[in-house]
Amino acid sequence: IVIYFGITLILGLLDWTGLARAVRSKLLALREEDFCVAAELMGAKPRRIIGRHLLPSFMSHLIASATLTIPSMILGETALSFLGLGLRPPITSWGVLLTEAQNINAVELYPWIMTPVIPVIVVVLAFNFFGDGLRDAADPYR
Repeated sequence: IVIYFGITLILGLLDWTGLARAVRSKLLALREEDFCVAAELMGAKPRRIIGRHLLPSFMSHLIASATLTIPSMILGETALSFLGLGLRPPITSWGVLLTEAQNINAVELYPWIMTPVIPVIVVVLAFNFFGDGLRDAADPYR
């Protein structure tokens, strides 16, 4: 359990910077748009401009980034466990289940050892499609 929380913490610390940079750049670009400048000239407070104009404008980008980050975290944990750097065999994860697949002779004799690959692919694709759908639904320019 400690290893799991350690992996989660490390992957989270490594990946939040990309999302923060994307959000900051998007907010800085939207801040210069005509509708934000007009709201500022009309006397709107910064909190109102952020809540009413900026937040809805980049929410679709934020949703897409977050739903693409989840599969990368799943793949990161799976890869670390597969290589033996993550979770250990008493705990079950897709990487631990795939550890046996490192031996090509075992895969030849027992091909069902590769079945944990199918849920990994399905979950990653499901999150990607879900993120695309949410992004399209929240897109203000549609």
